Amino acid sequence: MADDQSAPRGGQVLVTREGRITRITLSSPGKKNAISQAMYRTMRDALNDSAASPDVNVVVIQGADGLFTSGNDVADFGGPAPGEATAGEKAMSFQFLEAIATFPKPIVAQVEGLAIGVGCTMLLHCDAVYAADDTRFQLPFVNLGLVPEAASSYLLPRMMGAARASELVLFGEMFTAAVAQEVGIVAQVLPKAALAAHVQKRAEALAAKAPGALRHTKALLRKVSSAGVLERMAEEGEVFAAAVAGPEFAEALSAFQAKRAPDFSKF
Repeated sequence: MADDQSAPRGGQVLVTREGRITRITLSSPGKKNAISQAMYRTMRDALNDSAASPDVNVVVIQGADGLFTSGNDVADFGGPAPGEATAGEKAMSFQFLEAIATFPKPIVAQVEGLAIGVGCTMLLHCDAVYAADDTRFQLPFVNLGLVPEAASSYLLPRMMGAARASELVLFGEMFTAAVAQEVGIVAQVLPKAALAAHVQKRAEALAAKAPGALRHTKALLRKVSSAGVLERMAEEGEVFAAAVAGPEFAEALSAFQAKRAPDFSKF
């Protein structure tokens, strides 16, 4: 990736380089930046490239048009897009989650508008998360007949306590940026107009720091949970995949498409 050159990859993700900063921008017009399997592949590749590059110190993840992401694209929710994975290969979404969970350099997230599902859980693997004050967050997995992913069932109770984590995950209700900051998902909440400039300033500050010290410090900060994260992520992945193929998700998806409330009384 060349400095200051944009490289659309996967059709809906823009990867740019600004000095020692890689910027990953989700862009899915008309779908609230919902993430397809092809987009996951692009993000996975961008993270892997940035991890290997000695010229990159920090990654920024953001959404286009003032919105982070509404989560998975329901058009290919259940599996890889054609040509994206072979038989027995993990879906690109889980490959991306493994890449972000093991990424060795600082990740800064610029969050605004919506951060739903994986748009919320991926933030648990970012190192500095800044959100606009009007952002809405949601962990809607149970509402969809699914289970949490991204090792969120492991990380959330350790961040905020079992009672608070259970309330957010089991009910799957929207919550505010203020709550996200209170429970530790977000580092700082800012006025929407000030968010982009603040994120840029913080990313530039990290980019100027000693790269070895950044990597070693991040590794030390996350060492306690790293093994448990990958183990839980794999466990969640198995249950999640089974749930996507099950009747509860089928009912939730049918209800979503018909714009009605799901009926789980028969299960």
